[in-house]
Amino acid sequence: MALSLGQKAGWGLADMGIVVFVIVKQLLILTYLTAFLGVPVGIAGFVTTAVLIFDMITDPIIGYLSDRTNSRFGRRAPWMFIGVVVMAIGMVGLFAAPVGMATAGSLTWVIGFFVLATVGFTMVAIPYGAQSGEITQDPKERSAMTGFRMAFASIGILIGGALIPGLAGSIGYANAALAVTPLMVGAVWLSLWATRKAPRIEQPATVSLSGMFGLVFANRAFVVLVLIYGVMTLAIAMITAGLPFAAIYLIQDSGDTALSGAAEALSVLSLMFATFVVGSILSQAVWVILSNRLGKVQALIIGLTLYVVLLYALYTMLPSVNVTVIAGMFVLAGMTNGAYQQIPWAIYPDLMDVTRRQTGAAIEGAFSAIWLFGQKLANAVAPAVLGLTLAAAGWQETTEAFVPQSDAALGTLQLSITLIPAGILVVAILGLALIYRPMARRALA
Repeated sequence: MALSLGQKAGWGLADMGIVVFVIVKQLLILTYLTAFLGVPVGIAGFVTTAVLIFDMITDPIIGYLSDRTNSRFGRRAPWMFIGVVVMAIGMVGLFAAPVGMATAGSLTWVIGFFVLATVGFTMVAIPYGAQSGEITQDPKERSAMTGFRMAFASIGILIGGALIPGLAGSIGYANAALAVTPLMVGAVWLSLWATRKAPRIEQPATVSLSGMFGLVFANRAFVVLVLIYGVMTLAIAMITAGLPFAAIYLIQDSGDTALSGAAEALSVLSLMFATFVVGSILSQAVWVILSNRLGKVQALIIGLTLYVVLLYALYTMLPSVNVTVIAGMFVLAGMTNGAYQQIPWAIYPDLMDVTRRQTGAAIEGAFSAIWLFGQKLANAVAPAVLGLTLAAAGWQETTEAFVPQSDAALGTLQLSITLIPAGILVVAILGLALIYRPMARRALA
């Protein structure tokens, strides 16, 4: 049965609420620890990474349990309904560390609520990813669904990357996080309502935990795609983690360009994210069309190649006092990033179908858990890599949001958000072209 337009869009809506937290943890937690709580950057990066590694341990458990859940609402909805509330509470709490705490106390507070938020995130994200393999088996329909998903995700990026930092400057981080929690919870709950009549697999899986993941790892094309997607995510996560520092130290508004007023009103960071989101939204239909005409893998290779070119161009332009030109570059960055956002998520459910056809096992939750593993590992490693890299270059932490940095530290920051991620993306492109594509052709034949 074909999905209605409302079901496709409704399924995509949930990611708007999910991505708010994803962007907050990638973008703001490291700077919150170093620039507002005075935690040394190396320690802050290690702590962030440690929590995110713990989060990965819960993925297989949630995937297994959601596959085996038996309820009148289906296997996935109960987890998502409750999980988004847990995620929202944790996100607000981690930014509410009491003023005047010692460093150890502040770290303990942030770690505790960060763990809570990431567990809630897993309760939503794993079942949500599994739904893409359940409600349709049509590859083109999945591309359209993912297009809607990433359009809504782009709005979530705007909220997490532009609105929350702007609000935080006036009402504080905790209040800013609290202000967007109704949107986060509402997006997931409304998505569940919109897809309540969509096709789904009611019967719980009976395969054991070890049996489930044995079947997943037997799908070699899927495993390779997970690894390559993790490599892509490492590049993007390094850019995201370094962007708040770049907005402070590398993009200075001269006050006489077309967007100077917007930069002053929104802050440079919020303006960059707003333009990034515009580019991402504009590109979604383009990547759906290219995926259908050229094939998903080829379209993804094109998108990543353009991303590499853009990062090199950005490297040559930084530092900059022309906020308008840099904002234009971020529109283009959003358009190229749209391929990374959309296409892998439309590819991997096709590989779920291979295992279902071969074995009869409906274990979409297990696939979703392993799929997110590569992404979460990269997101966990990126803050630590960036923190250690900047620390080695002599980066200075502060409780005042700004402190003069050495030329070596600023040069390292510039490399960390441009040429280093570009090199990582080249590795992903080679992996897609030389390793994954031949394997996928055989698996999907």
